[in-house]
Amino acid sequence: MTQSDSRLRRVEQIMGTVFSFDVRGAGPRTATALVGAVAWLEHVDEVFSTYRPESQISRLAAGTLALSACSPEVWEVLRLCEAAERRSGGWFSAGYAGGFDPTGLVKGWAVERAAAMVSSSGAEAVCVNGGGDVQVHGGPWRIGVSDPLRRGRLATVVHADRELAVATSGPAERGCHIVDPHSGRPPAGGLASLTVVCRSLTEADTCATAAYAMGDQAARTWLRSLPGTRSFAVAADGTTWTTGANGPGDGPGSALPLRDRAARTG
Repeated sequence: MTQSDSRLRRVEQIMGTVFSFDVRGAGPRTATALVGAVAWLEHVDEVFSTYRPESQISRLAAGTLALSACSPEVWEVLRLCEAAERRSGGWFSAGYAGGFDPTGLVKGWAVERAAAMVSSSGAEAVCVNGGGDVQVHGGPWRIGVSDPLRRGRLATVVHADRELAVATSGPAERGCHIVDPHSGRPPAGGLASLTVVCRSLTEADTCATAAYAMGDQAARTWLRSLPGTRSFAVAADGTTWTTGANGPGDGPGSALPLRDRAARTG
């Protein structure tokens, strides 16, 4: 961790991915809050990891722990997953394969809480990036979205100067890990990537997962209906589309397409 001109940075390997903190205008309590935020992420991993046989989620799946005996965090995540499933018409699901696996929600929820913990310490601007999903407070920030078809390049940049979240779903980094929960198969008319921008990373993460599972056309229609939400998609053929934006400064944050290809606004 380094501190320069009231700026703090920290990088941690947790949940099998990299979490980075960037804090500007740190207050006297910010360093302590940052330590607490990292401890929170480690706690979430201990409770929710599907790779740790001793985690509460693994024990639930194995039938060695009753839901009634789980921690309050498990109950909170369960309620959030149920709400996301209702909001998406079943396209987000923590139980389509049987049992309860909230993996598609937990990381975004944990990052959102960690960012709020640091922000509440009096810091002027906070950015927490968990495996490419980002929650910010204050600003200004420029959040790059990776190009799924051209490694090492950006597909778009989101500009933020207040509370904002950016989440991206797609097969570029981990292969096709999101499936249609109704069929268990890869989405029809799959996209190369789909990015959702709104205020809450819990919401952005679940919406990006659900919309990606819907496939191109259905995703576009559903995302248009969500208030306070913008999206940016790269199709398999390299074309792009956006929703919730009538101009570069409209909606939560502003996204500037960087690709030299046709962009469509829906």
